[in-house]
Amino acid sequence: MAGKPNYNLLYGIAENQAGYFSAQQGHESGFSWERLSENAAGGRFARLSQGVYRLVHFPGSPHEDLFVAWLRCGPNSVISHESALSAWGLSDVLPGEIHVVVPRTASRRRKGIRLHTNRLVLDEVTRVEGLPITTAARTIADVANSGLAEEQVRQAINEALSRGLVTREELLVQARRRRGSAKWIIQSTLKLDREG
Repeated sequence: MAGKPNYNLLYGIAENQAGYFSAQQGHESGFSWERLSENAAGGRFARLSQGVYRLVHFPGSPHEDLFVAWLRCGPNSVISHESALSAWGLSDVLPGEIHVVVPRTASRRRKGIRLHTNRLVLDEVTRVEGLPITTAARTIADVANSGLAEEQVRQAINEALSRGLVTREELLVQARRRRGSAKWIIQSTLKLDREG
């Protein structure tokens, strides 16, 4: 977009994303590459990674690495799997890569980011402090199917239930949508929970 930079438009975009924005979003708000660089050099924007910025009057998020990965992957991507589990505070597992669900047309190579092209339905995505992330129920189903240790999945289920992040019904919906490990672990954990 050519023309004068629109700080109000950029602020509105960044405000909904905890202060973070991509260079593409900057361009859509009238900021050329040069203008983005000038604002970063002048201390108005913090440049976090190639093509990813934060408005400096917003504090950094404890999940800044997830915001950077999400913005690098594009606006239709969503934080998922072990990365989402960690963001929900349901595991102390620290994944070696950031897990992101992307559209099938997305680029396949990004250093430090593990891309998934799993289909998501609208009720499986939410925002946590401005970060698009799979719901707790979807996250649990994803990690169960991706091979996370059964004990850790069961612990995440019990923690999510006790904190009110999921309901038994939401977990059962995810189990019905899945085959294999996720279906079995979710159903058996909920059965044990009911019996216990």
